Amino acid sequence: MIAKLTPMQTDEKFDFSKRLKLALKRSPRPIDSATELALQFNLRHPNDSITAQAAHKWLAGKAKPTADKIETLASWLNVSAHWLRYGSSNDVKPKQAAGARRIKLHAEKDSSFNEAEIQLVAQFRRLTTHQRHLIAELTEQLAIEQELWPE
Repeated sequence: MIAKLTPMQTDEKFDFSKRLKLALKRSPRPIDSATELALQFNLRHPNDSITAQAAHKWLAGKAKPTADKIETLASWLNVSAHWLRYGSSNDVKPKQAAGARRIKLHAEKDSSFNEAEIQLVAQFRRLTTHQRHLIAELTEQLAIEQELWPE
C-alpha cells in the first residue's frame, strides 16, 4: 500500500527543496545536478551515502533528508540547520512597527545611537533569520579585515 502525502507534508518537502537550491546557488562551488549534489554530499557525510536519485528527490521536493543529513548539508553549505530544515519563522513579519518603536525608545535612552543607526537596527530586525546570519557574517569579516589592515 502506498502512503498518501498530506498537503502539509508536500509543502514541507517543496519548501525544503527551495531552501536547498538557494543554499546550493550561493555556495562557493555551485552544484547544478543531482549527481553532483550526491557526490559532494557523500564526500562530507560520515554515515550512509546517498544516490543521485535521492538527491534528485530532495531537489524536486519529493523527499526531505533525515536530521543527520540536514546537519551535514547545513555545515557544508554554511547555513543554519534550523533554517534549512524549517525555514525562518521570521518570514512572516507581524509586528514590524511595534518593534521599530521599541528600538527607537531604547535608542533614545541610549544616546550613543544616532538616527541612521536606529534605522539600521530597525531594518536589520525585519530581515529573515538567514538574512541576519549573512549580515552578521559580513560584518564580522569586515571587522577582521579592519583589524588586519587599518586605514
